[in-house]
Amino acid sequence: MVTNLFNQFASPTSFGIPLILIAMLIPWMLFPTPSKQWLFNRITSSQSLFLKTFTKQIFLPLNTPGHKWAFILSSLMLFILGMNLLGLLPYTFTPTTQLSMNLGLAVPFWLATVLIGLRNQMTASFAHFLPEGTPTPLIPILILIETISLFIRPLALGVRLTANLTAGHLLMHLISMTTSVMMSTSIVIAILTFLTLLLLTLLELAVAMIQAYVFVLLLSLYLQENT
Repeated sequence: MVTNLFNQFASPTSFGIPLILIAMLIPWMLFPTPSKQWLFNRITSSQSLFLKTFTKQIFLPLNTPGHKWAFILSSLMLFILGMNLLGLLPYTFTPTTQLSMNLGLAVPFWLATVLIGLRNQMTASFAHFLPEGTPTPLIPILILIETISLFIRPLALGVRLTANLTAGHLLMHLISMTTSVMMSTSIVIAILTFLTLLLLTLLELAVAMIQAYVFVLLLSLYLQENT
């Protein structure tokens, strides 16, 4: 039972070939490409409105040099959001439940923000390690704490996204198994567990959208500190 429960997080294969790359490419196929027409359809208009609202919300607190990241962070938001939502469909695979993939997204972006800070404002970047007016005995401890907090950021980004999606998928799987088992014993309990499953599905839809937003929001905050 435990093996079957966690099989949903294993990368699917066909003829020994992992299909995770196909699962990562499918979200891009669902978004319409911009056209040169004067009038857009509802899907394209909704996508444009979403991107404008998102970029305004994320990049308003940032300095002007940070606005260059608008395209790449918006693309990252759509990428993670698409994979999170598609993973809630039956017989699908969620690549963002893999810690290795989430760290593969978090580490390069975090490292890029750190390198930008070191290149553009090296003094201010090193000043974060030691606040002004710190007593002399606390200097080594504070430097160690700030260094650990800096290097733990990408790990926190990846683990947060992985843990939230994995916990939700496990809970949905357990409740759906309980509903199928209760169908033969008690119809009333089966109906109650099915209603719980519907409410949990709505919650997971919200979690999928919120976690994608939080991932990009934290990256923008890291970028704000270094621009």
